[in-house]
Amino acid sequence: MNIAEIKTNDIANGEGVRTSVFVSGCRHRCPDCFNEIAWDFSYGRAFDDEVKKEITDSVKPSWIAGISVLGGEPFEPENQRELLDFLKEFKKAFPGKTIWCYSGFTFEEIIGREKSRAYTDISLELLSLLDVLVDGRFVKELKKITLKFRGSENQRVIDVQKTLRENKIVLYLN
Repeated sequence: MNIAEIKTNDIANGEGVRTSVFVSGCRHRCPDCFNEIAWDFSYGRAFDDEVKKEITDSVKPSWIAGISVLGGEPFEPENQRELLDFLKEFKKAFPGKTIWCYSGFTFEEIIGREKSRAYTDISLELLSLLDVLVDGRFVKELKKITLKFRGSENQRVIDVQKTLRENKIVLYLN
């Protein structure tokens, strides 16, 4: 897996000050995508120990709320295994910090309720590590710049932990 970019002290991709990790690789090809360069799975640099240390070091200050994982597409099957391993370690090291994830796949596609390449033998475990999922493809015709934490009106900001507990979509409210 490759990382397209790491943005530290980011306030645009989730609540609070965060580190945003942009993975490489996306097959959605949404028209007007803000990060088209990250469609290529080989773009950027390898997600190696040095990169992982850079990310974890960046979230150590108490005022950093957590990380946001974007893309590219985190739930492309090729990206899931390395993200799963990293996010497990992240949760252990930083239990008080949140993990946000932005995916063009819907929650229903990730859990296999709707047919999708995102549903794999580890997608549910990966999903279970998230606090918030912003789901759904960016739709140019539904773009609205006043939306909080999302780009188009079809996208949802989901409280993953409540959704999993209640077995129904629970939107994140702040």
